[in-house]
Amino acid sequence: MALCVVLLCALVGVLLGQEQISIEECCKDGQKRGNDNQDCASLPLISGSDTCRIVQEQCCVTVLEDNMCTTGINMAKDQGACDSLFTNTCEIKTTKMCCDCCLLGKAAQENGIPCDHNLSVGYQCGLVSRACCVAGASDNQTAPTSQTELLNQDDNKENGDNAVPNDQCNGKCAHHCVGNDTCSCFKGYKLKPDGKSCEDINECLLGASNCRSGERCINTEGSFRCQREVSCGTGYELTDNNNCKDIDECETGIHNCGPEFECQNTQGSFRCLPKVKCGVGFIQDALGNCIDINECVTQTGPCHRGQVCINTVGSYTCQRNSVNCGRGYHLNEEGTRCIDIDECKGPEQVCAGHGCINLLGSYRCECEPGYNFNSISRVCEDVNECRHYPGRLCAHKCENTLGSYKCSCTTGFKLAADGRNCDDLNECESKPCSQECANVYGSYQCYCRRGYQLSDIDGMTCEDIDECALPTGGHICSYRCHNTPGSFHCSCPTSGYTLAVNGRSCQDIDECLTGRHTCTENQSCFNVQGGFRCLSFECPSNYRRVGETAARLERSDTIRCMKSCQATDIACVLDTTHSISHTFISLPTFREFTRPEEIVFLRTTVPAYGTYPLGSYDVKFDILEGNVENAFDIIKRIEHGLYVGVVRQVKPLIGPVTTILKLSMRNLTTQGDSGQNIVNVHVFVSEFWF
Repeated sequence: MALCVVLLCALVGVLLGQEQISIEECCKDGQKRGNDNQDCASLPLISGSDTCRIVQEQCCVTVLEDNMCTTGINMAKDQGACDSLFTNTCEIKTTKMCCDCCLLGKAAQENGIPCDHNLSVGYQCGLVSRACCVAGASDNQTAPTSQTELLNQDDNKENGDNAVPNDQCNGKCAHHCVGNDTCSCFKGYKLKPDGKSCEDINECLLGASNCRSGERCINTEGSFRCQREVSCGTGYELTDNNNCKDIDECETGIHNCGPEFECQNTQGSFRCLPKVKCGVGFIQDALGNCIDINECVTQTGPCHRGQVCINTVGSYTCQRNSVNCGRGYHLNEEGTRCIDIDECKGPEQVCAGHGCINLLGSYRCECEPGYNFNSISRVCEDVNECRHYPGRLCAHKCENTLGSYKCSCTTGFKLAADGRNCDDLNECESKPCSQECANVYGSYQCYCRRGYQLSDIDGMTCEDIDECALPTGGHICSYRCHNTPGSFHCSCPTSGYTLAVNGRSCQDIDECLTGRHTCTENQSCFNVQGGFRCLSFECPSNYRRVGETAARLERSDTIRCMKSCQATDIACVLDTTHSISHTFISLPTFREFTRPEEIVFLRTTVPAYGTYPLGSYDVKFDILEGNVENAFDIIKRIEHGLYVGVVRQVKPLIGPVTTILKLSMRNLTTQGDSGQNIVNVHVFVSEFWF
C-alpha cells in the first residue's frame, strides 16, 4: 500500500509540474489528431511530460478505434456482409470485428434470440451485438418489452415514471431504483456489470446516431451531436438544425453600400444599386454621381460640314467656322479681309537683338557677326566655329559661345598665355593623393604604401587592403583573421589552442602534458583537439584489467579487460566474449572530405594463409553501436600475411561530436563462432578543422 501511495504522489507531482498544459488539453490534442487519421504512435509532443504523451496517444487511439468500429457497423447494416474486409491489418481487424459482431446481433434478432444473450464474445463485441440487435428490433417494430442495456431499460419512461424510491435498493443505485433491489440508468447511459453504477453510451461507436450524410457524429456525456464536416461558406450561416441559410446582408446591415446606393440581397451575397437615375446626356460613375457626356468626343461627326461642335452640360451645339488668315496676316477691324502683320514692330523681339526688315506676310533678320539667318525657323542662329574649323582654332578643346568661341585644356594641362595652346600642369603640388604622388605629362599617378591599394572610385585615396576578405583570406589564418590598417593578425579559439610561431596556424594545447587539466587521481587525462577528456574505466564483472592505466592517455594506448571466470560459473565460461578493450582517437572536422580516412587498425594474430584447410577459419569485423550518421565503416584486409580490420571515416562529421564505436572481432570456424573480442573506440570529433 505504501508503494501505491508513493507512485500516486509521483504521478501527481508530474501532473502538477506541467502547469502550462493540462491532461484534458493533452487528450483533446490526441482526439483531434485521431480525427485527422494521424499515426498515434508518432504524434508531435505538445509537452515534455511522459504522462501527457501517454494520454495524448491513448485518446488518439480511442478515436481511431471508434471511427473504425463505426465503419464496420455501417457496413453490416448497409451491405449485410463483411467479406470485403480481408486485409490482415490492425485497422481492418477492428472494423471487421465490429462488422461481424453487428451481424451477430442482427442474426439474434431475426432468430428470436434475446438481445442480452450471455455469449462470451468480449465486452466491446457484446455492446455492438446488442446495439445492432435492438436497432433491428426497432426497425421491425417487434422489439421485446424486456429491458436492455442499450435502451437503458426503455429509458425508464423518461427517467423516472417507473422508478421507485431508492430506499428499496438501500441507496446503492447511482441513478434509479426500479424495485426488487434492481437499478436502472438515465437515458444515454447503461448499467455497469456491478449492477448499480452507470456509464455513458457511445452512440457514435454503436452506430445508434441519426446523423445525416456529410455530418460527423460526436459523442457527448449522455447523448451525442451531429456536426457538419464542410462549412457553409461565405454568405451563409449554420442554423440550429445543421442546415445552411443565406445571410441577408441588407437586413443585418453588414453590407458596404454607400449612401447614394441601396442594398439588394442575393443568394450568398448582395448588390449595391444607385438610388439616383441619370438623365439624357449624363453617365453614372462608380460612386453614383452623374457625369456629363462629351458628345463632341464620343460621337462621330455630330455637326454638319463647315460647323464646329461645342460641348455643353448635358448636350452640345454646332457653330459655323470663322474666316482664317494665313501666317503673317490677321483680320482687319471689320473682320472682312486679311492684312500684313509688321513683325518688326510687334511686342515680341523676333530677331532678338539683331536687325529686323519687314516683308509682306513675313520678315527677315540682319544678323550680327558670328550668326547666320535661318530662313525656315526665321531666327538668327549662332555659327559654331569649332565645328566649321575643327583642329585649327584650339590646341586641345574648342568650346562654342554665342557669336564666338573659347579654348580650354584637358585635365592635366592649363591654358597658355596665347589663349590657344596648353602647358602641362603639375598636379602633385596640390597634393591630390592621400599617400604618394608622381607627376606625368598631362596627368599624375597616385600610389600607396604596402598594405594599401588605390580606390577604384577616385583613384587617389589609398584604402586599407582587407587581407582577410581576399579570395585566399580563408587560408591566411587557421581560425580567424582580423584586419588592421595596412596589415592583419590571426587569432585562435579562446581555449584549447595557442597561436603558432608563424602567427597564422593554431596549435592544440596538450592540457594533459602541461598539467592544465582538471582530472582527479582516479581518472586518466586524454588530450583532444581543442581540449581534453577525463576518462575512467571499470572492467565488467567476470573480467579483470590487464596492466595499469596511465594518468595520461596517448592515442596508441589501449585499456584491456580479459575474461576471468570462476570454475563453477558456467555462464561466464560459455560467454564467447574473451576481452573488452578501450582505445581513443581525436579527429578534426574535415574541411574537405574527398575520400575515406583510415583511423583505427584492428590487428589480429590470425594468419590469412595458415596450415588449416582453406575456408575453415576466418575473422569477421562488425560495428555494433555508435555509428553516428553511418559516418564509419570497417573493412577487412591482409597485411604481412595477417588479417587486419580497418575502421574508416566515410562521411564528414561536423563537430563537436563524441561517440563510442563498439567494434566486434569474431573468430569463425566451420563449427561456428569460437569467440569474439570487443573493442570500444572513443571518438572525439573537434569543432574545428585544425
